Amino acid sequence: MKPVIALVGRPNVGKSTLFNRLTKTRDAIVADFPGLTRDRHYGNAKQGAHEFIVIDTGGFEPDAASGIYQEMAKQTRQAVAEADAVLFLVDVRAGLTAQDHEIGKYLRKLGKPCVLVANKAEGMGDGAQLLEFFELGLGNVVPISAAHGQGIRSLIDQALEGWSATADLPEEDCAPAPGVVKLAVAGRPNAGKSTLINTWLGEERLVAFDMPGTTRDAISVPFERKGQRFELIDTAGLRRRGRVFESVEKFSVVKTLQAIASASVVLLLIDATQGVTEQDAHIASYILESGRAVVVAVNKWDALDDYARELVKRSMETRLGFLKFAALHYISAQKRQGLAPLWDSIAQAHKAAHCKMPTPILTRLLLEAVQFQTPKKIGIHRPKLRYAHQGGMNPPIIVIHGNSLEHVTDSYKRYLEARFRKEFDLVGTPLYIQFKSSQNPYADKAV
Repeated sequence: MKPVIALVGRPNVGKSTLFNRLTKTRDAIVADFPGLTRDRHYGNAKQGAHEFIVIDTGGFEPDAASGIYQEMAKQTRQAVAEADAVLFLVDVRAGLTAQDHEIGKYLRKLGKPCVLVANKAEGMGDGAQLLEFFELGLGNVVPISAAHGQGIRSLIDQALEGWSATADLPEEDCAPAPGVVKLAVAGRPNAGKSTLINTWLGEERLVAFDMPGTTRDAISVPFERKGQRFELIDTAGLRRRGRVFESVEKFSVVKTLQAIASASVVLLLIDATQGVTEQDAHIASYILESGRAVVVAVNKWDALDDYARELVKRSMETRLGFLKFAALHYISAQKRQGLAPLWDSIAQAHKAAHCKMPTPILTRLLLEAVQFQTPKKIGIHRPKLRYAHQGGMNPPIIVIHGNSLEHVTDSYKRYLEARFRKEFDLVGTPLYIQFKSSQNPYADKAV
């Protein structure tokens, strides 16, 4: 079993930088901006022979009374409770602060193994600046530079002292779990994405607060339901490009788009109280361009009366008509209404995205479709569709071969798509049809 290390400290001391250094990723957003991380962020790390799980946390204010900082403090306390060891980061260049004292007092009371880490200590050879941190009563101070990778190995060796190296564990304990479905929850700010994931998990795993832009990172959470393992990804809300002012929010948008592109299925969450907006359509179009399977859920449905519900349904038809292949659900994440059918649609979308379509069946369907309705003649050219085969999965791609296929009309493409979707039950996934015309070997020869 891998040990768990939690990174704790006040804002802007370099916790996310150290997280990225340990995990050898760029999963945590890093910027010179206090309070950037808000949720618990988990990652797998390895230093030497040690493999462990590291938890990045937001800036910790133990005595925060209300607001977003109180929610962030809850996340940090939970991370400390889950951890086998705590790395308490302080900023050696900024010096000891009153907030450092409060965090140190909290950690001393817990009595959990804790290492006091003086970050940003590059170029400080004499170590005189470290002396004031002994006031915290947490033992020796370990100087490191998370940005430059100095002192990291000795730090981890000290934090995991007494733990056997992971190399001694059975090989299956270290192998990644196969068959995990990556499910990204995307939508505009304050649509209820974090609330929905917390409801699924049955705990306050993510900061859910009545303020747009609470989630800034793309947070990944493991989850299992009826034997199927999922990786739930909570993403930052996407605004219109003209509304994104902070550089931090621009990073968040990038992380969200990356999460969508890497997911197996995307749950597009729409805020019923705000209606279906142009930005919802933009997010849906990006999911479609990424080729991801998609399920649409309209959240906060319980807050609307019958008239408002009818308006939302009409706007769904007009603004999101290009997602007719996706399952649509009306839910309330907070009141746990309509959540069970979501999982059926998610499973169906994932299955459709990875559907295998044998060449004989595709060709038979193609010829039957042509016999029922031949493609329109354009000038002297009438497209001849001869056979079809599968060109890829997730999303499914069907390649059709024949002659003069560049003249196939868009309406006929939609006709073929409908036939293929019905036969293979392709609900919830985009379907791409590619046409390849045969070349006439005598076209360049003189008569």
